[in-house]
Amino acid sequence: MLKSIIFVLLLSFVPLDAFAQDGVLTILYTGAIKGALEPCGCSPKSSSGGLARLSGYILANKEDLKPYLLLDAGNSMGEDTPQGRLKSEVVIESFAITGYDVAAFFHDDLLLRERFVGPLVDKSGIPALSETPSYPASIQLKQGSSVINISTDPKAYKKGRLNILLSERPVSDVKDKKGWDVIILSSGELLEEPVKTDGAVIVSGYPKGEKLGALTLQISDDGLVVGFTHRWQPLNKEIIEDYNIRSLIDEYDKKVADLLKDDEWQLPTNSTYFGYESCVECHQPFFEKWSTTRHANAFATLEAVGKSRDPECVICHTTGYGEKGGFYSATTTPGLMNVQCEQCHGPGREHLADYTVAMASINESVCLRCHTEENSPDFDFSIYREKVKH
Repeated sequence: MLKSIIFVLLLSFVPLDAFAQDGVLTILYTGAIKGALEPCGCSPKSSSGGLARLSGYILANKEDLKPYLLLDAGNSMGEDTPQGRLKSEVVIESFAITGYDVAAFFHDDLLLRERFVGPLVDKSGIPALSETPSYPASIQLKQGSSVINISTDPKAYKKGRLNILLSERPVSDVKDKKGWDVIILSSGELLEEPVKTDGAVIVSGYPKGEKLGALTLQISDDGLVVGFTHRWQPLNKEIIEDYNIRSLIDEYDKKVADLLKDDEWQLPTNSTYFGYESCVECHQPFFEKWSTTRHANAFATLEAVGKSRDPECVICHTTGYGEKGGFYSATTTPGLMNVQCEQCHGPGREHLADYTVAMASINESVCLRCHTEENSPDFDFSIYREKVKH
């Protein structure tokens, strides 16, 4: 409790020279990043986003953006898994490097508070807010006579101040909240345009940080919000990345690779996956067609970007990953690299034992396991099927 009080008192005296210039304030905001450190890159249409680009954009445009606040509305940590914890570490360190003024942490973000997330937040020095007892719920930022109240508590608005609420609730839960000038959500809802209520302007962080939100407020002499403009800043590959954060992500890739221990792999006693070499004996024409498709070189695309040991990528670029007898690593199971016959038609053990047992037929649901809206936004079953048909 004492720590929280000291924390708020210190923040009350942070100089904010940018907040009182010409009655304008831009709020740059994120939320619901969900541990997405960088875009997948599987499709040009899903290549926007990334913490290194976000920071790079702000570095390159800082003077033009002033005066601004940089806020994260929460739900930006990774999952409670070994890989997810590594993601959370990068997110927190990136927030510190980028210079977030405030970041919100809700219940799911703080599940690992005592043994992971909390110590990292404390070490980073990020001004943190929470609706849990772990951190203060509100921060008061002062500049002369201008005071900005930022809070995660819907009841904690302050009269005579610019009030900003950070919430993980959906629009339907907060649209009737009184006293707030701006409400920034991390519910994962996609609001292409702000929602204007009687009192508040409601915006929501772009899912997985694909874009940076920019809400510019026009503020009257008596501190009232009299107008606003809003835009989404794409974070495309044209943006020069922040080198320091790119280094963090590269180091993350190495740590993820170290999670996979080749010496822990054991050859299954009854293999279920056999690789294309067992198929080609009877299906030579099919093999020849397959070898001309992108499926046949899927693993090389991961190697080219340093993701060949990342489980989230490997699962769709190999055969049987995560299944008994399926792909484990390029060293231990090289015969199961790439998207081979058994990845789509199922393991071949029964078929090899008895050729009259048919392999699984292909329908759209099989393809959609990997060709998701996020990874493959242009996917059309009838068109894509023709590319691999044999």
